[in-house]
Amino acid sequence: MVRFITKEGLKKLNEELEDRKTRLRQEIAQAIKEAKEQGDLSENAEYAEAKSQQNENESKIGELEMVIKNSQVVERDDSQKGAQMSSVVKVKFNGSEMEFTIVGSNEADPANFKISNESPLGKAFMGHNAGDSVDVTTPKGVITYKIISVK
Repeated sequence: MVRFITKEGLKKLNEELEDRKTRLRQEIAQAIKEAKEQGDLSENAEYAEAKSQQNENESKIGELEMVIKNSQVVERDDSQKGAQMSSVVKVKFNGSEMEFTIVGSNEADPANFKISNESPLGKAFMGHNAGDSVDVTTPKGVITYKIISVK
């Protein structure tokens, strides 16, 4: 399944993958080596912990490689009107103003106002321009967002 991602998001994934393959692998290997030097591995908590970290790291490496392989970079097309991937959408609702950046699902970080293009809010904003109002169904009911600007 192809997942859409921004150029910045792909760069971050590649940086994390490289860090895990180099720095983190070496740190874990060193911890395993030091734990082995302590002798009896059957009762060695440091060894068990290091092996657990190694398994987690290798799993994450595999996951990152799969995500990168199945990702398609989507760049902002300034010739198109309306909100799209990488757009910063400023909205007004319930008397408050907020800015959201539309990103791929792997990059979503709602706490930092990065919303997925697949989320209800992201889907609602896609293709809309400044001045448009969009209705989004939430667990608390329908909320109307007035789009102030799209960059």
